[in-house]
Amino acid sequence: MPEMNVVTRDGTQTMIEASADATVMEAIRDAGFDELLALCGGCCSCATCHVFVDPAFADALPPMSEDENDLLDGSGHRTEYSRLSCQVQMTEALSGLRVTIAPED
Repeated sequence: MPEMNVVTRDGTQTMIEASADATVMEAIRDAGFDELLALCGGCCSCATCHVFVDPAFADALPPMSEDENDLLDGSGHRTEYSRLSCQVQMTEALSGLRVTIAPED
């Protein structure tokens, strides 16, 4: 099972296991991280699952869709490493992925 490092807004880092058939958002939510709201449940319509991806993994992620890009444009905290965690499928190739939960907009 792939593992993922989740960094909370206060800087606490926790290693979690993530099913290879789950999105990054689902893995974080299922591990009990309350600060990742994911209000739309993964429908790519709210941007409350915004994370910053470790630059070492940026090239391993699937390309960003136009919808994801548009939603992230509405965030005052967007960086070049911003992604919506509901749009990133966890895979064995992403094992060790490190994401930081973005500040709430």
